[in-house]
Amino acid sequence: MKALVGATLIDGTGGPVLQDATVLIDGERIEAVGPRAAVTVPTDAEVIDVSGLTILPGLIDCHDHLASKNYEMISRWGLSEPTSLSHLKTAHAIEETLLAGYTCVRDGGGLDYGFKQAVDEGLIMGPRLVLSVGVISPTGGLGDRPSPSGHHNPFLGDPRIPGGVADGPEGVRAKVREMARVGAEVIKFATTGGASSRPGHGPLDIEFGKDEVKALIDEAKALGRRTMCHAVGGPGLRMAIQAGAGSVEHGCYLAAEPDLLKMMADNGTFFVPTFEVYEFHSTVSAPHMIARAKVLMEIHRESMQLALAAGVKVVAGTDAGGFVHGDNAREVEILVDRGMTPMQAIQAATGWAAECVGLEKEIGTVKAGKFADLLVLDGDPLRGVGVLRDRNNIKMVMKGGEAFVNKLSAAVLQPVGS
Repeated sequence: MKALVGATLIDGTGGPVLQDATVLIDGERIEAVGPRAAVTVPTDAEVIDVSGLTILPGLIDCHDHLASKNYEMISRWGLSEPTSLSHLKTAHAIEETLLAGYTCVRDGGGLDYGFKQAVDEGLIMGPRLVLSVGVISPTGGLGDRPSPSGHHNPFLGDPRIPGGVADGPEGVRAKVREMARVGAEVIKFATTGGASSRPGHGPLDIEFGKDEVKALIDEAKALGRRTMCHAVGGPGLRMAIQAGAGSVEHGCYLAAEPDLLKMMADNGTFFVPTFEVYEFHSTVSAPHMIARAKVLMEIHRESMQLALAAGVKVVAGTDAGGFVHGDNAREVEILVDRGMTPMQAIQAATGWAAECVGLEKEIGTVKAGKFADLLVLDGDPLRGVGVLRDRNNIKMVMKGGEAFVNKLSAAVLQPVGS
């Protein structure tokens, strides 16, 4: 057994902070949590003195793209480098994300099931992965990516990452089944264009029809899969919420239709605003993408604030893999900049996030019986969540009771009775 003793505990529930806490760990799971005086530590346990530090749950990114490198067509088509090099870069991104304090990531497309197997088998270190494999959209939609000349990628053919284009209710049902067959644990689909869509197909433009969306969500539920929907604004956003999507990704224009927020709150629909990716789009993307991102900035902020007021669970997701890996905590910082309290932002990346990805019984809060996915931090994120971004502040990252980062000095590790 291990015991982390003496830290300030932020448990991920949004509840009061616990001073001088003890977290007792037995193997992969938390055995007990409480004030130092209330937790009995076995005499043979390894006691780790973390006085003056902060313990919180391992962080969760509800929307990343760990296999993405950039937004250029040559990269998206897999032509910019050898496939082997690309896979090694992806493995490195997965490892860097764990080292940044993220013990779980829901990937929004592009990551095949083999990487999850590699993490689970210990071939590479990485966070718990919840995979969508790819995004489902219609012909001409978000996932239909021909070249500017109109040609489609002639090199598609990896059976582990099938193309996501599907049309008609029967077509989308078949595509959901195909995604599930290759390992998708959540079904991602798009009902609108986005900031990164081609010119002429933007954030307010609709994709699927109502019958297609209903068929897709029904099939996902039949297969025991949750759904996450790329929906930025306009009729496609309303369609996704009315049809019962599990989470709305982006949702920038929700403030334009506030009645949707009550619907989301009543249905338990999560909101993943992904502010971080729009920060990048507004500065370093193609001209039409920069313009779109700048236009939606203010209403996006308003949408998050109205969602919180309506009781919608807003969770942290970066969508930033095409620009940067390992700086996922920037999203937590932006959530505070946009109007969350630091405690709400931490909950958005821990307890609420675990609910969004379907793992609330296992992770997301520091409670007895859950996996020992923990972050030990030098600093108080309630006074400034920016401390989460500085690797120098991260003293320990534990996943399933195993420390993948341990910067605590040897003198801090003391057996009971020493």
